[in-house]
Amino acid sequence: MDYTAENLLVKSQDRGEPGLFARVRAADVGWDYLNMAALRLPLGEHYGDTTGEHENVMVILGGRCHIRTGKGDYLNLGRRPNVFSGMPWALYLPRRTPFEIEALTDNLEIVSCWVPTDEDHPARLITPADSAIEIRGGGNATRQINSIIPPGFDCHRLVCVEVFTPSGNWSSYPPHKHDIHRVDAAGNVLEADLEEIYFYKLNPPDGYAYQRVYTDDRHIDALMLAQNHDAVLVPEGYHPVVSAHGYTTYYINFLAGSAQSLANSDDPAYAWVKNTWTEQDPRLPVVSHAMEQD
Repeated sequence: MDYTAENLLVKSQDRGEPGLFARVRAADVGWDYLNMAALRLPLGEHYGDTTGEHENVMVILGGRCHIRTGKGDYLNLGRRPNVFSGMPWALYLPRRTPFEIEALTDNLEIVSCWVPTDEDHPARLITPADSAIEIRGGGNATRQINSIIPPGFDCHRLVCVEVFTPSGNWSSYPPHKHDIHRVDAAGNVLEADLEEIYFYKLNPPDGYAYQRVYTDDRHIDALMLAQNHDAVLVPEGYHPVVSAHGYTTYYINFLAGSAQSLANSDDPAYAWVKNTWTEQDPRLPVVSHAMEQD
């Protein structure tokens, strides 16, 4: 498949109504693993489905809910009204698991990602306490990463993190890629071959970010303007992001591929910038575990 700015950017069709307001299907975008959907439910509404032959993670973007499943009931999940007000709650479900979501607050928002698997792993609730915070980078390339399903999590392929990039800052920088599977002599993964989705939220919501996706030989070289509830697809190549001045950019990353790993390679043309970082942006973290104590 030939990838361009037009098909790497999945524009939001959200009109503020209940139901699915964003969707990416692997079969539609020419790759093997990642499927994603974002769902909004009013207070008291239910949504049911089954994971089928996929492992699935559901991340609560805002609101509270019950999620009843074939692996047990997970009740009163969530706290933050939106992603800029607290740490994440999430639920990992293995294949062949029915589930039903019940909204306990109005405008509950959940984003889910599912990938094919032939393995069975235990269902697991991820609470804010389970989500480690990393402040990465330096200067105006400082950003916050909250782990949800990090490498080493008991699953098959999925990796999931959420990232906060303050006004005017860069993230996924210096540009890095993960599109070749490389291991060292001991079998350690040096770079994994991963598909990736960026799903965006902006604060205030009328903001925007720019994301570039490009390869060494430039057979992909695309620049996308990402707005609230847009998704950007990264099938291969480097993929830096910059947040517009005055706006905080949030995105959730879903990844899957040759290893349950985040091993990557920097673009050698820009890797030198790491040596210029002398301090980190004091505006971070945007959200913290202290927010969960009230």
